[in-house]
Amino acid sequence: MSKFDEMITVVPRDLVFDNERNQFNGFLNKSTAQGQEIFNSLSHYEVKRRGDMEEDPNYKQLVSYCLLENHQGELLVYKRLSGGGESRLHGQGSIGVGGHMNDVSGAESINEVLRTNAQRELEEEVGLSPAKSQNLQYLGFINDDTNEVGKVHLGVVFKITVDKNDVEVQETDTLAIEWVEQGKIEDTSNFETWSSLILEAL
Repeated sequence: MSKFDEMITVVPRDLVFDNERNQFNGFLNKSTAQGQEIFNSLSHYEVKRRGDMEEDPNYKQLVSYCLLENHQGELLVYKRLSGGGESRLHGQGSIGVGGHMNDVSGAESINEVLRTNAQRELEEEVGLSPAKSQNLQYLGFINDDTNEVGKVHLGVVFKITVDKNDVEVQETDTLAIEWVEQGKIEDTSNFETWSSLILEAL
């Protein structure tokens, strides 16, 4: 199946941002009133074909974006290689492991949909089994309407503390990883936009 035929979860932009009243650029903490309102809007998600959504700014595609920290306080940083899916992001550094979200059959809440998708991506990309990703911490949202990719996506940001040995790249043709001390990342210009915005916020 082509990635464009994948059925993904999206939310109408008008609902996510309450007709632009809640629009923001950058990282938004979940514990703010605005963050809570956006979270509540996600339960109105729809499932649509990815190819139809990639250039439709009337919808926000939900994307899980998970930061991994090890017990030494280092952050997982990876580069997307040319074998990866989104050609617009090749060669840039990232601190978020994740991807588009799919419908979760039988899910009882939006929280379950978000977590199940985030856990699936962690297993697919860095080999972290669901049993080892139970301590996912939901941080908030990342949005950037200043570029074409950002306009149609909304990142749901999680953080997880992991044992370094439990993490292993599954797709060596698409990702290369390293662990970096958080305070040592000073230059964010080589990072994709979402990662730079989160690094600046944190």
